[in-house]
Amino acid sequence: MSTAQVVVLAGPSGAGKSRLAERLGLPVLRLDDFYKDGDDPSLPRITTGANAGLVDWDHPDSWHEADALAALRQLCATGRAEVPIYEIALNGRCGTHTVDLGGATRFVAEGIFAPDVVAACREEGILAAAYCITQHPLVTFWRRLTRDLREHRKPPLVLVRRGLALLRDQQRVVSHAVRQGCRRATGDQAYAELSAGTDAASRR
Repeated sequence: MSTAQVVVLAGPSGAGKSRLAERLGLPVLRLDDFYKDGDDPSLPRITTGANAGLVDWDHPDSWHEADALAALRQLCATGRAEVPIYEIALNGRCGTHTVDLGGATRFVAEGIFAPDVVAACREEGILAAAYCITQHPLVTFWRRLTRDLREHRKPPLVLVRRGLALLRDQQRVVSHAVRQGCRRATGDQAYAELSAGTDAASRR
């Protein structure tokens, strides 16, 4: 029997998912920590454009969905889960840590592949709410680029090219999340609803 439920935060990279999770003050499961290691032969590759041949880190085949779902279920059932720590700059896992809900009845799961877990969480009765956090594409582009450059995630030219590709792809990303059951909202809108306990997205 579940003891907790998950608030799923989806949306484009740089849209403010992590910022919202921090504002909510809830325990957080970072779904991006379930990326595959950079030397995994099953990683998808970009086939066209300036970044052709590089790993397509925005493709759902670049992460371990089954492992992420297992961690979600364990957190909801027991309140604790051992999860990987993924270092983007190193293209791989660099250890593990324990996510402990500390008695909380809700926690956040956020990441760019978050829409892919919504249906399963809803079917299993562990979904509290699901949001797609979005803002103007140019704002997202700038925030993502400054964050990635500050954290030295990839070489600057790769980050700029990837950022431009994601800028063009943002509407598709948002539409996909909505189709998967997420409610489109700004970070402020989602924060207001979740803080008030309305959880509008869970009633879709």
